[in-house]
Amino acid sequence: MKCPYCSYTESKVCDSRPADDGEKIRRRRECLKCGRRFTTYEVVESTPIVVIKRNGIREPFNREKLINGVFRACEKRAISIEKIEKLVDNVEYTLQSSLEKEFKSVYIGELVLSLLKDLDQVAYIRFASVYRKFEDVNSFLEELKNLNK
Repeated sequence: MKCPYCSYTESKVCDSRPADDGEKIRRRRECLKCGRRFTTYEVVESTPIVVIKRNGIREPFNREKLINGVFRACEKRAISIEKIEKLVDNVEYTLQSSLEKEFKSVYIGELVLSLLKDLDQVAYIRFASVYRKFEDVNSFLEELKNLNK
């Protein structure tokens, strides 16, 4: 690790401890040339997830966008933000643990729907109505019939 003070490349680790609930390792280092101490963080490198939209455009996976969409579907329901974040964590974990790094938005939407179905059926219908672009009452009724099966 390069010293931020003298740019020497040799240092020793004085202290290591977990940070951010074990997501990072915080290390205190001492430069072997100037003797000054500095802190570094070690994180697991992850490959970015790419979403292929319905129109073919590719864009980076946006966790906040997904949280906002699920949150809107769960408005005025007895669903905590922690449960919404856990649902999105599950989606993100499923995507990260896959060998693929590009996913069609349709696949992600269906994944969200499968998790919402178990969490709250009203939120499920709300999300499905936007995601599947219901155009009339019959579309709603058809989804409700499928939900009751």
